[in-house]
Amino acid sequence: MQSACRTNRPGKGRLESEGGPTASTVCTLPYMHRVALVFACLASCAPPNPRAVEPAAAEPPSAATATAPSDLSQAQEQTEATATATADATDALVADDFGQAIPRRPVHTYSIVARDPKTGQLGVAVQSHWFSVGAVVPWAEAGVGAVATQSFSDPAYGRRGLELMKRGLTADKALEALTRVDPGESVRQVAFIDASGNAAAHTGSDCIEHAGHYVGKNFTVQANMMLNDKVVPAMRRAFERSRGDLAERLMKALEAAQRAGGDIRGRQSAALVVVAGTSTGKPWADTLVELRVEDHQTPIAELRRLLTLHRAYEHMNAGDVAVEEKDMRRALREYGSASRLAPTNIEMKYWTAVTMATNGRLKGALPLFREVFAADANWVELTRRLQKPGIIPNDAKGRALLDKILAEAP
Repeated sequence: MQSACRTNRPGKGRLESEGGPTASTVCTLPYMHRVALVFACLASCAPPNPRAVEPAAAEPPSAATATAPSDLSQAQEQTEATATATADATDALVADDFGQAIPRRPVHTYSIVARDPKTGQLGVAVQSHWFSVGAVVPWAEAGVGAVATQSFSDPAYGRRGLELMKRGLTADKALEALTRVDPGESVRQVAFIDASGNAAAHTGSDCIEHAGHYVGKNFTVQANMMLNDKVVPAMRRAFERSRGDLAERLMKALEAAQRAGGDIRGRQSAALVVVAGTSTGKPWADTLVELRVEDHQTPIAELRRLLTLHRAYEHMNAGDVAVEEKDMRRALREYGSASRLAPTNIEMKYWTAVTMATNGRLKGALPLFREVFAADANWVELTRRLQKPGIIPNDAKGRALLDKILAEAP
């Protein structure tokens, strides 16, 4: 467990300490080869990830390759040849634009990356005084992991980090593999969590104060350019002490950060992403929550409003499923829960009324129709159009029902 502090690039890593090429040798390689070499070396010591794709087994070394060359030039030639072959095999993971020396997006911010040990869900929540932070910082894939890339953000950490974890690297090994070859690592702040709950974070030595991170059990919180040094501890406490599902706990961490002082520049945008713990192979089904506030005076409050509305629509969807299963009691219970969460939402009231009216509960539906029609006459016209697709039966009985409903129009 690492307290809220900075980490710098290690002076000695697996490449040098276990008989591999020295750091000076690695740094003479082309950029893509450096990444590929680090990936190959780290992957060799990565524990298996049962939720990730199993990497292909490596061929045993031959006698020729088992013997180290005696001079540096031969070692460098062998290193370059190995790196070239590995780069060809992993070019899907590595792009020329990763690790730019000149950072492109100064997304200074605070965020949390976490996993729910009960459900396996993975998520990221973030706030920044920067437009559309949700397009840059949060990354998550069901059954794989989640990433936050911020400070002078390089989005490649998101895509490449998830690919490395998907291939079996733990969060710390994946993060180490990328920061090691990133010429801009000193201004990066990055956090990874994998599907097993292993978490890791990096705060570069040149991130703007106050900057730091804390790696806890199944989560990591990180912040830079904060008003004070209380933001990271506040997020940690809020997450560890909160109850509810993962989305709720992530929200509480953001709210605590803002109360503690937040970004020294103020507020502008926020985002929340939660994915399933196990992949179904259908990303549209595996993404459970995906909410973004692009530009707002109080983005966290707006994100909270959107999360509440999201839950209301989840209840509406559950009610529709109950109707399909001929369980009207459960359907009305779900619709009622939705209405309590979003009491001013006219559309929810309208479709609740339609469902009730077409399932033998016209008496209870008519007051809802009356309220909806009074709010906007367009709903009256829409109701007339429901017969053609058969939502209201297109027969004599259905026409009689439609007449009774339209009688509630002002």
